[in-house]
Amino acid sequence: MSTSKAIEPSRWRHLPPPPGFTTANSKSSAPSKASQSAAESYEAMKDRRAWDLAISPAKSLPMQAFMLYMSGGGVQIFSMGIVFMLLLSPFKNLAAINTAFASFSPIPANKKDIPDPKALTTLPLQKIVYLLCNLLTLGLGLWKCRSMGLLPMGTGDWLAFETRGQPPELTLL
Repeated sequence: MSTSKAIEPSRWRHLPPPPGFTTANSKSSAPSKASQSAAESYEAMKDRRAWDLAISPAKSLPMQAFMLYMSGGGVQIFSMGIVFMLLLSPFKNLAAINTAFASFSPIPANKKDIPDPKALTTLPLQKIVYLLCNLLTLGLGLWKCRSMGLLPMGTGDWLAFETRGQPPELTLL
């Protein structure tokens, strides 16, 4: 004797189907308005997520600026590590830009000519914004390098490349 009873279909027949559930009997060859609106909302959600990814480097700038402030202005191993990671991250992000946006590429209505999702031409505006936000991060890192004295900005930093003319005493001879 088994302890589990078989579920009687007549008992649950009066309940409505769950939201988004379609039975195999009700599917037709033409897509319904509900499936079209679901596809449009899915594409809109992918577009929003692509924009979120595009501005994500700018969202992390305040925290990175605070970390740079807390690391101090001296040249120590901790501050150098933070600056190195800050300068390295934009290059890593830009090297993988097509891979990062591949999952958000739009699916065309005509399924015959699906573009490559990792192409540079898919989502160009989001990729340009992503590039600009990464350039802001790079600029923040270069500003910190300048304030630490790691970038040659003064005239004294270039004295090795300065040429000197003949002294006036020797030019008269």
